Amino acid sequence: MAFKVNFNGVENYVAGHARLFVTAALALLVFVGVIALLVFFIALRGAEQVLAPNVQGQDLIEALTELQTKELYPRIQTRYSQNGEDRGTVLEQDPKPGTIVKAGRRVRLVVSQGMVINTIEDYRGRNVEEVRMDLNAFFAAASTPFVTIKEPFMYQYSAEPAGTILEQKPLPGTPVSGPVTLELVVSQGAEHTMVTVPDLAGLDPAAALEKIRETRLGFNFSLRPVRQNEKPGVVVFQEPAQNSPVETKGQINILVSRPGELTTGEVFGLFSYTMPLNPYPLLVRLEALPSENEARKLLTEIEFSGGVFTFPYQEFPGTTLILSMMNRELYRETISPSMDKLSLDEI
Repeated sequence: MAFKVNFNGVENYVAGHARLFVTAALALLVFVGVIALLVFFIALRGAEQVLAPNVQGQDLIEALTELQTKELYPRIQTRYSQNGEDRGTVLEQDPKPGTIVKAGRRVRLVVSQGMVINTIEDYRGRNVEEVRMDLNAFFAAASTPFVTIKEPFMYQYSAEPAGTILEQKPLPGTPVSGPVTLELVVSQGAEHTMVTVPDLAGLDPAAALEKIRETRLGFNFSLRPVRQNEKPGVVVFQEPAQNSPVETKGQINILVSRPGELTTGEVFGLFSYTMPLNPYPLLVRLEALPSENEARKLLTEIEFSGGVFTFPYQEFPGTTLILSMMNRELYRETISPSMDKLSLDEI
């Protein structure tokens, strides 16, 4: 029995399935293309636009809840504020309230940590100028200091060193909820304390001030050309005389002779500057700055109550003399050749 294969039927079967495959593939490509277009246009349209709410002044939890309803996300920063009651409150926001933004955007919130201090420290027994400098440094970054010192101070004679804080208001440990003004009672030193005038004869100006430093007496320098049989560049006269009893608020007048030899171009002169009067001595420094590229040179450092501050110098023209009190510059002047007022020919 012979077996006959119908090739025409097989060809028709294969051709039909091929057309079906091609049609399905084309349909799949069209479907994928439509989906891609939809995704593209959705992405192009972007997230829904919303108005940034105003959360400034709100508690942080309330602000976060309101942002969540707008599908906005917070980026939180913290800082100290001037009011202890602001703790946990939103101080600033970015974008600003009412700005049109897309949902999903980050909103920067600045939240208060409260005040940098919670209670008043105990400043009693400390020097008032040191406390002032500490407070200035502590609150340097604040637009308004949290703790300020009321001036003028109240002064009281005391066995404590002059400038020592005796009493304060508010008292130590007082809770702080806002800016505070500190009222201080400051020692003026012992009343009518007597000291003995030291012997300054033959000392150079710097060594003379070292002796005066121990007494806290005031001083006033003056200059004159060196005379016969006098040692140049030292104290040749003082008033009151050595070993005289004087009150601590007294002053010693000191006469210094001109140095015997000066380097060519050097100037021997007298620095003089009138300072405000203080009820107690403050640390004063006189420095010499040869040029902007050189380091300062300390000429003298002493506690001084104010008035006319004088001190002899021996420097080159162009040097700048700088006077400061408690590390705060008060005055500067530049030396010129004409500032050497003394002549060796004078008597």
